[in-house]
Amino acid sequence: MIRNGIDVSRWQGDIDWKRVWTDFCIMQAGFGREISQKDICFEKNYAGCKSAGIPCGAYWYSYAVSEDEAKKEAAVCLEVLKGKQFEYPIYFDVEERRTLDLGRAKVSAIIKAFLNALEQAGYFAGLYMSASYLRDYVTDEVKKRYAVWVAHFGVAKPDYQGEYGMWQKSNTGKMTGITGNVDLDECYKDYPAIIKAEGLNGFSKNAPVRKEVSLTIDGKTYRGTLTQV
Repeated sequence: MIRNGIDVSRWQGDIDWKRVWTDFCIMQAGFGREISQKDICFEKNYAGCKSAGIPCGAYWYSYAVSEDEAKKEAAVCLEVLKGKQFEYPIYFDVEERRTLDLGRAKVSAIIKAFLNALEQAGYFAGLYMSASYLRDYVTDEVKKRYAVWVAHFGVAKPDYQGEYGMWQKSNTGKMTGITGNVDLDECYKDYPAIIKAEGLNGFSKNAPVRKEVSLTIDGKTYRGTLTQV
């Protein structure tokens, strides 16, 4: 089953989460390697998703140009995420030109350094990149090893031959409760079930699994959550 979601950051400003209708949300937690670089809307967006019952994940925007810098970014990211629960992966966002100019081997090493640190801390880690960057700057080993969230706008499907669990398909979407444009995504894996079963992202192993369901009755659609007992 395809789930339709959004991803947000400080650029969406104040979001009225009570009016947002989405299967999931991936929010920017921050960027760089300083705690002061936490996204200024992260806490509000996290609280809003939780209060509205919207499953969520997060991403960290990277400026790293070495494995050591990637580890420092991971350490700050983990500090920001601490004490929270995420039903979707935590993604490493790699798109800075000065990072990409290091070449495929170095870029892949930087990605592994960050994602390995997250995994060692008990998180389900993934990689966010455009289809062309994944093709040109990441080794097959890394692309097969981690969850992939691919970005490619204005196409019927991504121009990417590898496996991916999520697709960022538009950066000009509209959503009730959000002013201006918002990114739109599709997800093809049941990440909440996988993450909860493995006890990752702040959840206890084998925690009760909740599934979002939609029912149409007499022409009206109803959404709710079922809990496995």
